[in-house]
Amino acid sequence: MQRPNEEPVFIGIAGTVLALDRSTGEEIWRTPLKGGDFVNLALDGNQLLASARGEVFCLDPGTGEILWHNGLKGLGWGLVSFTSRSIAGSAACISAAEGSRRQQRAATAT
Repeated sequence: MQRPNEEPVFIGIAGTVLALDRSTGEEIWRTPLKGGDFVNLALDGNQLLASARGEVFCLDPGTGEILWHNGLKGLGWGLVSFTSRSIAGSAACISAAEGSRRQQRAATAT
């Protein structure tokens, strides 16, 4: 398993998801989804969730392989937002760490 600073950078653009090498910017893999518009992404544990044109895809973050797809039939082409316990937990940890850093900076500034 890669350490966080070695994980790829995931990009959603023009109906496509790309993984880029964090140090070099080199493309690791590219997976076309659907349409040519905005792609929303969320990394949830060992799954990369993507939405394009009102449909949801689950990709393997290491290879870009589509693991499953749900067309969300009858819901149109609107933007999709994601959340889960692990996504929310990661955001809470990041927020708590940033709060600690701000407190430390404030304490050393006085």
